[in-house]
Amino acid sequence: MKQNKTNLILAIILILAAAISRVVMYPDNYSPIIGMALFGGAMIKDKRFAFVLPIFAMFLSDLMFQVSGIAVGFWGWGQLIGYGILALITVFGFRLKKANPVNLVAFSLASSVIFFVLSNLSFFLIDNRIYHTYTQDMAGLKNCFIQALPFFNYKADLVYTGLLFGTYYLITHYAFSKKQAIA
Repeated sequence: MKQNKTNLILAIILILAAAISRVVMYPDNYSPIIGMALFGGAMIKDKRFAFVLPIFAMFLSDLMFQVSGIAVGFWGWGQLIGYGILALITVFGFRLKKANPVNLVAFSLASSVIFFVLSNLSFFLIDNRIYHTYTQDMAGLKNCFIQALPFFNYKADLVYTGLLFGTYYLITHYAFSKKQAIA
């Protein structure tokens, strides 16, 4: 199935704008990565590009962090796991067939949980061996998840998912349809 070029360009612009907002909103922990991955997976027909675009956007925002000095942009192996989790959530977005409010909330919340669990598990298993933050036992794993709870950012995930899908819907259904009706 081929995608309308205008819709693809709109999707690209929205994802890149979300990635830039990640830097602008720092340090408020209001990150668009879940919304970008779900939106890319659901709205970009070329599955290879659906993977590449959110990961490229994430890389771009990490590069902006690194170059600007606002925060450390590149910090270790766990970051590569984060990129992998982003790809997994993009695959999850492939399953989002109807972008209605109920599905968007359900997919966004499920993606938030997936990201939270996998990213903290990867920190515990990989980066924790470098930083020695938690003991290497079940008590340490439990403590790792408890300490991460303030960073469980499902609200930002819901907001960005709603913004990306909502903006895309409004522009494609109202701006583009009026243009086509005039022509």
